[in-house]
Amino acid sequence: MRVMVLGGTRFIGAAIVEELHAHGHELLIVHRGEHEPGDLPEVDHLHAQRQDLPHLRGPVGEFDPEAVVDNCAYSAADAETALAAIGDDVRLLVVSSMDVYRAFGAVLAGTETDPLPIDETAPVRPERYPYRGRPHPSADADTYEKLDVEAAYLAREATVCRLPMVYGERDHQRREEPILRRARAGRERIPAGSGGWLWTRGYVRDVATGIRLALESDACVAEILNLGEARTWSMGLWARHVLEAAGSGAELARVPDVLLPDDLKALGTIPQHLLVDSSKARDLLGWTDTDPHEALHRSVAWHLANPPEDADADFSADDRALAAS
Repeated sequence: MRVMVLGGTRFIGAAIVEELHAHGHELLIVHRGEHEPGDLPEVDHLHAQRQDLPHLRGPVGEFDPEAVVDNCAYSAADAETALAAIGDDVRLLVVSSMDVYRAFGAVLAGTETDPLPIDETAPVRPERYPYRGRPHPSADADTYEKLDVEAAYLAREATVCRLPMVYGERDHQRREEPILRRARAGRERIPAGSGGWLWTRGYVRDVATGIRLALESDACVAEILNLGEARTWSMGLWARHVLEAAGSGAELARVPDVLLPDDLKALGTIPQHLLVDSSKARDLLGWTDTDPHEALHRSVAWHLANPPEDADADFSADDRALAAS
């Protein structure tokens, strides 16, 4: 197909572009031009602000997309401006998040509301704009709302792919960094709580494969799909496997939750688990995931080879927690 990808130059978007290109689709990547990775496949690019898309029917019409993957719609306005530039007969897929579920709101509130596992029929958040008053790494926290994005796209019979915590190569959120920065510094003891929280993850390459399969499948039109790993390590076990992949023998030392450094709070006690069921996508698409040890080793190797330029070297909170425990 001729596929227009909105936001395809960073992390998940780049993996989607690579996956679609590897399977013979013709691509047009629409992005602002702020990120131009040299390792992406050679495909067409259109530099544009999202709000200008309705006025760019010329270049969009010239490409004449048969399908659109929207990887970076974070608000109702984001969805509406994209849809205004797209014809009615185009196959649509929008990337959403498992933060739409009520259980995610419970995590933010420190309460528990939902049984496990969470599938596509589970209740969604009754409260909107979950990140207001909190930082968001990719969007305006005041307007971010994937429920609004989903509603706009589902009205056009799009496929909605809800993603878990995605990790892997090129992850600008650097999910492993709280552990890796301590491993790089040679820390021998790392403060940790119970580490029992369950938070479904997804390896970026697997997520990209699931999105491609969903885009190619007529059975997924107007459907919502969770895309997450089949089995989930607790946060404590995840941390231990990250250390193992990094070649670190550091010990996770138990401390009271109140003493945990901010970037290690996920190793504390969190009442509501986010254990998500993705069997619908597996059944419909024949989708599978990479062996988790292999995926994590790939991810950790990349992040060790590409450490953040502004890596935090302050371990005073660790020292205070360990001294008091």
